Amino acid sequence: MTEERCRDARTLSTASSTLERRTLLKAAAGGAAGVSVAGCLDAYETVAGSSDDEEPITIGILTPDPNSDFIGRSIEQGVELAVDQLNDEDGVLGREIETVVGDTNGSPLEARRQYDRLVLEEGADVTIGMFATEALQGIIDKIAEQETIHITAGSATSSVSRLVHEQYDDYKYHFRAGPVNDVTLGEVQLDFLDEMGPEIGWDSVAMLAEDYAWNDGVWETFEESLPTDTTDVTMWDRYSPATNDFTDIYDAVAESGADAAYISTAHTGTDAILDWATDQREFAFGGIHVPMQLPEYYGMVGGACRYGVGYASATATSELTEHTQPFVSDYEAFHDGSTPVYTGYIAYDAVNLFAEAVERADSLDSDVLVEELEATEHTGTTGTIEFHDRDHPHAHDVVYGEDNVHPVFFQWREDGGEGVQETIWPHDQATADYVDPSWL
Repeated sequence: MTEERCRDARTLSTASSTLERRTLLKAAAGGAAGVSVAGCLDAYETVAGSSDDEEPITIGILTPDPNSDFIGRSIEQGVELAVDQLNDEDGVLGREIETVVGDTNGSPLEARRQYDRLVLEEGADVTIGMFATEALQGIIDKIAEQETIHITAGSATSSVSRLVHEQYDDYKYHFRAGPVNDVTLGEVQLDFLDEMGPEIGWDSVAMLAEDYAWNDGVWETFEESLPTDTTDVTMWDRYSPATNDFTDIYDAVAESGADAAYISTAHTGTDAILDWATDQREFAFGGIHVPMQLPEYYGMVGGACRYGVGYASATATSELTEHTQPFVSDYEAFHDGSTPVYTGYIAYDAVNLFAEAVERADSLDSDVLVEELEATEHTGTTGTIEFHDRDHPHAHDVVYGEDNVHPVFFQWREDGGEGVQETIWPHDQATADYVDPSWL
């Protein structure tokens, strides 16, 4: 055993003392022939101490700019609330939990940089978050390379879960606590139309979706399943991501005779809602509209979203489980009155289900935790979270269903001059009935 090799081991342990022993074994195994792995491990343990019980468990938060982006801010704040509550209860395995944040800027390149920093420099034991499809796709190979658990709480792309299914041994470290993936997002939209369409008078719809990667699975599901016995489709438009004027699109929707514009939008949603409401278009408006999920959105757009129908994993008025409303209250108290969007609920649940898995496993070893997470049955704020098994095409994605995670549809309404997200579906969660826009 050479002094230089042991110095290398000491340096590695100092830089990232919470990395798993298997990571050190890999590093040692890559050294010159004849070097004693056991000797290097002895050097590591001398520096780290005979026990790492007092070292904090580190959660890496991967999110778009939490200072200005409401999606990113809610991811970070959901994690921070869960960590604060766990630390009040003696942490996990008796160890305190700490967090480190990486701003992905929504780009694949920056996501990779931040992932490397959190895992390799900050020693994250798990990473949680990600919103943009392209950013998650940008780090999936990094997750496989580092063999560190990542729990998605924002991005809906099914491309990564297909990788888990097709190349399980490489990509098994990825799990999605929510939202439901893009294919399932399409299924949820169809379930709403099938059950609610005849009831609210949406017998025909114009299908609109911004041409971003996150919509690929949604659109494919629509094309495979529509029209149905209850819903006719009068037009299809996968419109440009650069669209900021919906005049021509809405002229076509009106000409087609659709009862509603059924939209899937994250980046172009505000222009879409303003152009619909300002011109009081002769059709209803609803679907996946990420900005409408923001509780403050009504005031942000001067009430233009009134009567708009939106989708969410949960809202501030939801009672999906016994944990939903306590979470909303705790979140608002912990974050000075701020109300969570869907990523906050999911990120909070992700921390807690991870903590439960670690306690059950009595270990932070990723391979052991994969098995524990696969056995998860965690009742969180959005429902009972279970993951599809490795044989499912969407392996390690959250399961959708009445007994699992079941998103809601809400309608923006006004009460006493304030905007309220009233749940209208599913019926057992409804806080109000749907109403037509006042001008129809």
